[in-house]
Amino acid sequence: MIGRAVTVPERFNPLETKYPIWNAGMGGGLAGPELVASVSESGCFGVLGTGGLASESVGQLIKETRQLTSRPFGANVILPMSDGQDVAICFDEGVEVLVLFWGDPQPFIKDAHKRGISLVIQCGNVEEAVYAASCGADAIIIQGTEAGGHVKGELELQSYISEIQHELRDTPLIAAGGIDSGEKIANLIKQGVQAVSLGTRFVASTEARATTSYKEKIVSSSAGDTVLTKLYDMGWKNAKHRVIKTPLYENWHQNGCLKAGDRTDEGETIGRIELGSNRTMSVPKYSVFPPVSSFNGNENELPFYAGKSVDGIHKIEGTRTIVETLVRETRSHFERYK
Repeated sequence: MIGRAVTVPERFNPLETKYPIWNAGMGGGLAGPELVASVSESGCFGVLGTGGLASESVGQLIKETRQLTSRPFGANVILPMSDGQDVAICFDEGVEVLVLFWGDPQPFIKDAHKRGISLVIQCGNVEEAVYAASCGADAIIIQGTEAGGHVKGELELQSYISEIQHELRDTPLIAAGGIDSGEKIANLIKQGVQAVSLGTRFVASTEARATTSYKEKIVSSSAGDTVLTKLYDMGWKNAKHRVIKTPLYENWHQNGCLKAGDRTDEGETIGRIELGSNRTMSVPKYSVFPPVSSFNGNENELPFYAGKSVDGIHKIEGTRTIVETLVRETRSHFERYK
């Protein structure tokens, strides 16, 4: 007996956008609907930062983004902070791309592909990337230690490029970490990278859901002002992250980098994040959550995630202007070295 044919939806290829530039899916809603829609409308690929949010908030962010753009976009889920419901919401809402970070992607790939959703895995080393590709990942984001936010890798981005391309001949590669100019984008593309993912540069955009002081701190900082640490671990233990040094960090460092359980005022509520529909979330000291624009409280005790790319960021600009500048610089570099 011949069974009924099942139609599998065609998957969107996020690497076929006009420009090979993504925004990183910065969690807690930092990469929110306004940023994501603007990035996608500019001919790039936007990714929502849903990490650490409840499924209801994830669904709301996706719906808000759909109202702002008809172009495809993705959502980033951080697996150690996920209960699985956020992934289910991304599937049900039909985002074109699901980006997963810091966990085993294998359980999600089959379901994603059944729904016509492309699955992209952010990795911190070559072995992890090879495994993700063997599971059927549609693309790999390889992250260097220059990156802001949570960093899984142990090496700078350039150290990975040639080796990972040798191992992953058939899987597209997206580069992340310390990318602040069109020249760097051009050099990576010359090496065979299909796209780049920028986080810090887009935090300093008018559309990012970050507080004004957070954006200003990125503009006024240099790479030397950033540090890899595990200080801000309430909500995600044992995961290093690159942040801009603050008085809280300096005091903790000078007092011997006390571990969780021994730190001053640990667990004390320092503010709340407004989640919409009269919902709020308490934020403890040493929280994993950055200073998002809906935070009310002492933001100086939160992590100002930023990569070494702060060296190339000199002002807060609209997303479209940022994209136009990067594209112009990239083209200029290619033309100069034809």
